[in-house]
Amino acid sequence: MGDLSDKEILALFEQGGNPNYAFNLLVRKYQEKLYWHIRRIVIDHDDANDVIQNTWIKVWQNIAGFRSDSKIYTWLYRIATNEAISLLNKKRTKFFVPLVNVERTLSETIKSDDYFSATDIQKKFQLALLKLPEKQRIVFNLKYFEGMQYDAMSEVLGTSVGALKASYHHAVKKIEKIMLLD
Repeated sequence: MGDLSDKEILALFEQGGNPNYAFNLLVRKYQEKLYWHIRRIVIDHDDANDVIQNTWIKVWQNIAGFRSDSKIYTWLYRIATNEAISLLNKKRTKFFVPLVNVERTLSETIKSDDYFSATDIQKKFQLALLKLPEKQRIVFNLKYFEGMQYDAMSEVLGTSVGALKASYHHAVKKIEKIMLLD
């Protein structure tokens, strides 16, 4: 069977014939995109793997209640984003890491991560992203890396389109400034 649309995959769930098959199609379609979205938030490869696993567990547990009035991909991104933020919050609490030290911890992860191979300019760019406030970083990642439209982002993050545009604009200006200074 070729690539099915989201609606076709959801129809397989609704028909009740083989939900495992439908779920596997969904995982194959979105696994890599969601992994990289999560990875850009949590930085660490192992953490990203944990978060993606938790994301898929939540999707499996809640797919029956999915309302088709929103898009499946925005629902998946919302779950993945919330799981990634939840992991960062747990780490902050567990290790008593003040918010200002999170950037330093994640920066050290980028510098020492065997799974992160990048040129100097790419590392500089990633380190600049980490200097953004968490929400601006997520908005920037969704727009810049995912090419997500503001209305879809609004569904994922539960924020108005105007606020998202402002966050993205501020993030771009901060990154430009950081890249020029460092």
